[in-house]
Amino acid sequence: MKITLTGSLGNINQYLIPQLVTAGHQVTVISQQPERAAAMTALGATAAIGSVKDRVFLQQAFTGADIVYTMIPPDYAARDLRAYIRATGENYAAAIAQAGVKYVVNLSAVGAHDAAGAGPAGASHDVEAMLNTLTDTHILHLRPGMFYSNFYGAIPLIKYQQLLGNNFSGDVEMALTHPADIAAAAAKAMNRLFTGKQIQYVVSDVKTGDELASILGAAIAMPHLSWTAFSDEALLASLQQNGFSEEMAMVYMIEIGIALRNNTLLSHFRQYREQAYGEIRFSAFAEEFAKTYMA
Repeated sequence: MKITLTGSLGNINQYLIPQLVTAGHQVTVISQQPERAAAMTALGATAAIGSVKDRVFLQQAFTGADIVYTMIPPDYAARDLRAYIRATGENYAAAIAQAGVKYVVNLSAVGAHDAAGAGPAGASHDVEAMLNTLTDTHILHLRPGMFYSNFYGAIPLIKYQQLLGNNFSGDVEMALTHPADIAAAAAKAMNRLFTGKQIQYVVSDVKTGDELASILGAAIAMPHLSWTAFSDEALLASLQQNGFSEEMAMVYMIEIGIALRNNTLLSHFRQYREQAYGEIRFSAFAEEFAKTYMA
């Protein structure tokens, strides 16, 4: 089948593209970065260079595709991230309808059950709703948790302050996901297809902050590594010092942390936890983390 992927060569597509090509699919990958075209070709895919903000380009890229994989790429310059997410969702829905695509695998997020969800979750809820209006298209919404790969950003904090943390206490549970599990779930859906409008949680593991610190500490030979709860204000200031805009820090970090400590972000996921897909436990990721940490 002909499959068009958004998301360039990001955390998920680096795993997804080889799986789809090996399965015999014709894969086109949308990217805003022309310099990545050669790497896509090397993986057996065709590059389509353009912006997800360009609805005409999207329609052209989606035309002829049997399946489209949609995700909202980060826009670090956006002044209103929720508005950007919703606008991109509108572009996807319009382009899919105009191109006549029959199957869509959409990357959403844990928390998207709630229209007023924290961080990007509420906007992801709206994108799901937009895509669900496509009456002639089968939709699978994948709802992952926090990416394991985000922990690479904590390496300086671990190295120089021997701590790990966020704006919630160490006994708060997090739903966590390895990007490879998202790719596996997407490939499985594309190979077997699906009907109607469906939701699939993709959560590789559920751990508290204290458990994460213990696992990572053991992997990097730092047994005293501990989890620290920062105030919202302190975490925001730290993130801004490290290059985050206030909007990016608030939406993707501060608000998510508040929803976790208030026990609202994962309420719907917990009802369907037994049906979630995910195979790569955090302990296995810790071994990957240690190699990068020690490099």
